[in-house]
Amino acid sequence: MKWSWKIARLAGIDVYMHWTFLLLLGWIVFMHLSQGQGMPVVLRGIGFVMAVFGCIVLHELGHALAARRYGIQTRDITLLPIGGLARLERMPEQPGQELWVALAGPAVNVVIAGLLGAVLFTAYGLSGKLPSSLVGGDFVENLMWVNVVLVVFNLLPAFPMDGGRALRALLAYRLNYARATEIAANVGQAIAILFGFVGLFYNPLLLFIALFVYLGAEAEARTVQMKSILAGLPVRDAMMVRYRAFQPGDTLQTAADELLAGTQQDFPVVEHGRLLGMVGRQAIVDGLAQRDRSTPVTEIMDRETPLVDEREMLDRVSQRMQERNISAIPVQRNGVLVGIVSLENVGELMMIRSALRQRLSANQTDPLVPATRVGDDR
Repeated sequence: MKWSWKIARLAGIDVYMHWTFLLLLGWIVFMHLSQGQGMPVVLRGIGFVMAVFGCIVLHELGHALAARRYGIQTRDITLLPIGGLARLERMPEQPGQELWVALAGPAVNVVIAGLLGAVLFTAYGLSGKLPSSLVGGDFVENLMWVNVVLVVFNLLPAFPMDGGRALRALLAYRLNYARATEIAANVGQAIAILFGFVGLFYNPLLLFIALFVYLGAEAEARTVQMKSILAGLPVRDAMMVRYRAFQPGDTLQTAADELLAGTQQDFPVVEHGRLLGMVGRQAIVDGLAQRDRSTPVTEIMDRETPLVDEREMLDRVSQRMQERNISAIPVQRNGVLVGIVSLENVGELMMIRSALRQRLSANQTDPLVPATRVGDDR
């Protein structure tokens, strides 16, 4: 995630802190100082918040280690003011696996709360009451109750939180993955609306949580829908076969002219049928602002552009493109460049197949057969 700083590495996973996390710490300092409290109280408040987020890191680490058990690696963990985010390479495809990965995080908080409760019971005895302030009173007891709250909150069936993912996993035992996601997302959005309504009258923080849950559920549902539509399709079904390619001797002026002459925005640079790199629209614009128009396109091209085979699955390739912020990627067949696939092509293919599915569903005909190009005998 952009504007994040690496602060640790746990179990082989990098932990980052987003810059907005500093706003939370600044707010805590401001609130204490505005109430006339001294630095010892301020430092206590900051220490408590850091302890809470330490528990959140362990929560996310629980997800990551559970996913690792099923061969799924975690890219990183990022701390945000609203909590933590563990970026898995992919979500588990089996309902049972997703269920265990979803529950692993809250299970960590249960263990933490249990250990803190045992310490308190042994040393002081529990009051049995929620603290009036999470930055005052007994530090350990407050931290225990925060972990209890984290367990309850995360297990709410509000997709995309842990409880929502667990709900989807349970539904996926009986329904297809896309339908299970749709139901879980709808439940999550309904809870988000409830959070927002309550937040208007009681706690503005619930408004931010409601927005996060609502948009997260919508994004997850859209992603799964895309995977469902593209499932089983090879890259060649969406690749652009009529495209303009540059030669190493072409200049920045040539690239600008081609950008204006058509709708293509990403151009491969090819020499003797071999791909040298890709030149995108932004690279052309930046080049015009910083270089002479006679500059060869080889000086502005991206030499690290990945190359995919036409037989690779389109859903996975499009997901990699989104994750790496790549708008287009060249396609090869037996080592020879044969096309380009862009996110725009993928979106158009999705619209076409979605329209065909709606028509076939209305006519109650056979399931949609994967689209092929006319005359394509491969």
